[in-house]
Amino acid sequence: MTNQQNGKQKNGNGKKNSYKFLFVSLESLSGDLAWQIKKEGHDVKIYVKNLNDADVYDGFLDKVSDWKSHIDWADVVVFDDTDFGSYADELRKKGKLVVGGSVYTDKLEENREFGQEEMKRLGMLTLPHWDFDDYDSALKFITENPGRYVYKPSGSILSDLKTILFIGSEEDGKDLHEILAHNKKFLEKKIKRFQLQKFASGVEVAAGAFFNGNNFIYPINVNFEHKRMFPGNIGPLTGEMGTLMYWSSPNTIFKTTLEKMRGDLEKAKYVGYVDINCIANARGIYPLEFTCRFGYPTISVQMEGIASEMGEFLHAMATGEQYELKTKKGFQIGVVCAVPPYPYDDPSVMNVYRDSSILFKKPATDGMHLGDVKFVDSDWRLAGNSGYALVVTGSGTTVEDARKQTYARIDNIMLQNMFYRTDIGLGWSEDSDRLQTWGYLY
Repeated sequence: MTNQQNGKQKNGNGKKNSYKFLFVSLESLSGDLAWQIKKEGHDVKIYVKNLNDADVYDGFLDKVSDWKSHIDWADVVVFDDTDFGSYADELRKKGKLVVGGSVYTDKLEENREFGQEEMKRLGMLTLPHWDFDDYDSALKFITENPGRYVYKPSGSILSDLKTILFIGSEEDGKDLHEILAHNKKFLEKKIKRFQLQKFASGVEVAAGAFFNGNNFIYPINVNFEHKRMFPGNIGPLTGEMGTLMYWSSPNTIFKTTLEKMRGDLEKAKYVGYVDINCIANARGIYPLEFTCRFGYPTISVQMEGIASEMGEFLHAMATGEQYELKTKKGFQIGVVCAVPPYPYDDPSVMNVYRDSSILFKKPATDGMHLGDVKFVDSDWRLAGNSGYALVVTGSGTTVEDARKQTYARIDNIMLQNMFYRTDIGLGWSEDSDRLQTWGYLY
């Protein structure tokens, strides 16, 4: 028998419970979360399928080569990405505690057409979109239906390819038509299915929450991603260069989008984090896409703002408990610190940087979250093949306070040729003014 006190599970002797967590990953994504849970006193093992990530997390975590042989060992199995939905469903039916996807939620994220149809079915305000598996048909469509569109990959693809996104800037669509026509041979090999979505201007904002298989766990998370590589939203799209977020009671953005998914998420027995990225303007809130898993670096930034212990929280969530999640007031910021070849794959470039030490001017590592790194000879060192080194986070009662703490922590890092965006959170004043004017933050 357990009892809950301030969000922490204790056994009959008043001691905090210790659980065994098995993390299962296609790529080195969730090591930072796993490391945090290990630091809280739980037993943690992690499986990473990608061979290019073979040395990532060495010295930080206990890694295994066959995750299925450790299922019986684990109290909680954590799937940190899509494509594991069928395994998660099967294990839940057998009574195993699982944090992670389902066949239904995998499809919501991976199949843009299906995701948009579900949004529409549930009464969300969706943008017109058209799905294709043939580039000549898409080119013909743009010619016959002039307009401003956004090209988005669809289906199950490598995370690197998800960043191939073309946003048309001309009202007749000629610029996007030219891009697709000139890159058709390249795209046909890489991206078989894609979507053209009607462009809408406004504030890009996401509303998300954790779900325990039965209901949402509050508060919700409101976040603003910065995906372009350089300050000012210039350059190539990356997975993510930084995020501004805060915790909130359910607001209009959540109520008109994600909250409508509650019944279907319950039916799917989904356990984990889910959010919907939206474009908001004076006409309404337009949901764009689902994330039905932990976000990266979102989960690291969220941990900066979560006061509850993550191991206790994940275990309680997997049991279906309506957990009281303790969060900080104010704002959190996370900044991705990387070296070349990020955001691209180039083993020859990575060979220059692999095993480089990440040094700290002062010994404090508060706000330092694991990217593709390892711990060797008492040093944090670059590992893997990506150049994605660290996520650095900070908090504050104001956005400016959070920015000051985050960038002061970055100044403590010594890493050759490290780069990062210096403007995370600077758009808050304008974005919040518009969102409040439209009444969406309440």
